Amino acid sequence: MPVNLTSNAISAIIGGDLNLKPLVQVIDIKLIGSSQDRYRLLISDSISTQQAMLATQLNDRVKSGSVNKGSVIQLIDYICSTVQNRKIIVVLNLETIIPDCEIIGNPRPLMEFDSAPKPLLNGDSMGPPRTVIGSSAPMNAGSRVQNVRSNVVQQSYQPRPTVQPPYQPPAPNYKNHGAIVKNEAPARIIPIAALNPYQGRWAIKARVTAKGDLRRYNNARGDGKVFSFDLLDSDGGEIRVTCFNAVVDRFYDSIEVGKVYLISKGSLKPAQKNFNHLKNEWEIFLETTSTVEICPDEDSSIPKQQFSFSRIIEIENTENNSVLDIIGVVTSVNPSVPILRKNGMETQRRVLNLKDQSGRSVELTLWGELCNKEGRELQDMVDSGFSPVLAVKAGKVNDFSGKSVGTISASQLFINPEFPEAYSLRQWFDSGGKDTVSQSISRDIMPGGQRNEIRKTVSQIKEEGLGRADKPDWVTVKAYVSFIKTDTFCYTACPLMIGDRQCSKKVIKSGDTRWQCERCNQEFEECDYRYLIQAQVQDHTGLTWVTAFQETGEEIMGCSAKQLYSLKNDEQDDGRFEEVIRQSLFNQYLLKLKIKEEMYGDEQKVKITVVKAEKVDPSSEGRYLLDLISNVSQRRL
Repeated sequence: MPVNLTSNAISAIIGGDLNLKPLVQVIDIKLIGSSQDRYRLLISDSISTQQAMLATQLNDRVKSGSVNKGSVIQLIDYICSTVQNRKIIVVLNLETIIPDCEIIGNPRPLMEFDSAPKPLLNGDSMGPPRTVIGSSAPMNAGSRVQNVRSNVVQQSYQPRPTVQPPYQPPAPNYKNHGAIVKNEAPARIIPIAALNPYQGRWAIKARVTAKGDLRRYNNARGDGKVFSFDLLDSDGGEIRVTCFNAVVDRFYDSIEVGKVYLISKGSLKPAQKNFNHLKNEWEIFLETTSTVEICPDEDSSIPKQQFSFSRIIEIENTENNSVLDIIGVVTSVNPSVPILRKNGMETQRRVLNLKDQSGRSVELTLWGELCNKEGRELQDMVDSGFSPVLAVKAGKVNDFSGKSVGTISASQLFINPEFPEAYSLRQWFDSGGKDTVSQSISRDIMPGGQRNEIRKTVSQIKEEGLGRADKPDWVTVKAYVSFIKTDTFCYTACPLMIGDRQCSKKVIKSGDTRWQCERCNQEFEECDYRYLIQAQVQDHTGLTWVTAFQETGEEIMGCSAKQLYSLKNDEQDDGRFEEVIRQSLFNQYLLKLKIKEEMYGDEQKVKITVVKAEKVDPSSEGRYLLDLISNVSQRRL
């Protein structure tokens, strides 16, 4: 069937008509390589051709084959931008009319035509002349009229299109409105996914989903301040907005998480992926001329937040420093402890554990203010016997000694949220998931280590020569802590932060009141105290010495090393100190051990380190033993 493209549509679009919704044909498609794939099209209206850029949210149309070379499409939503003095049509939405079609007409690039109005000749009052394609000599006014009429008759035999002047939209009526500034009409609202540096004027309507802290910095240009916030629109597009210095003063107090804003007149630059985890290749930088207007009416079409949850088992194969969303049931919460950062500022750290239906659990570290309000609320719930569902937006993966997740400045916590994933998790946990044994991917699971738990007795460690191979052995022992050395149970440690982890190296006295870290080459007034416990553990087969460091020391002792040190040395309360030690003994634990032979002077000795200590849960242990009996019985049969 014959197809009629919208004649002179490209001229109209270039002239400013953004409501035409024309039918055009795709002549060529090219993939432009960048951090995010973009497609450049050559489109035709059967007379003229023009370069166009496809918005990234439409990439699937090309990949799925619904838009090909020769496809006839209808431009539903589009804008026209100027890039290096060239016009480019940015296609925001389209419909495929015919997936495959022969090239229609004999289109040529628009720049080859003389589409600009020409001056009148010899007082001609007919208006600007039209050049007939194929004419070889200039014409006077009379002959021009005759030739044009002749050309119209001949078109039935040799159709050659004439070029029309660019579309000129009707001038608005500004009478009696006073002086106006050019191009000050409100910018057109477009989706976040359609934003690109080729646009001169744009506006987006989006909800603030996260707001970063106000940070101050110092570099070669002097002192400065910066903050950023994340936006989400009704199409699911996300983008980060950053403000510096004077712009911070304008917008920091007015930006609120959860509110919807109209934002325009910002500049787009490539996103700095080291600091920006959003799936967008661009980032908005607001300027002194930028506008940010709050929308007083709630827009239900824009979601409150957008998640892309990863199961805990998937974190095992996730790259270090990746940022992701997770959801799980909180099974334990450790006390909040103070940490001194490298810049001298003190912050808080709190460690908790999450589990989900994947059969895995993971350690989550909260930093800063999240330790106080949300962290304290979680601890109160767990202490009362209730295990809440926790969703984490933008957690950072760490692969030190296994896989764990930590919060960053953009992280958000949602306790018992109301969405389907949380309901499903709660139903699973309450209907038996709380009694399901989950394997931790944190600390006890080492790179190259075995994923399945290996149970051993204390006597088997020596009998089987564990730890004497090139690589350490990782085993689990069910045993009691029977003795703890109390003369040296901790050491003075560096409290400064290196990245997102504490230095923790041993520090020495520098004068009467200061401490020095040779690794950080800095001095400070207060040091940290970290556990270095030497203890005996025993089961029904024997006993052995083990070493427990900070986290496992806190699990065994039930308090921080600083608190225990203060009891013994500052308060000199021997009664309370001995009571803490007494309560730590003869509790049964599942001790996850790293066993490795090391050199001590000229002698090789096997060192056993406790990497995790979990109090034995009778119901979980009972199911483990029943499964063990069942497996043994099946093998005998």
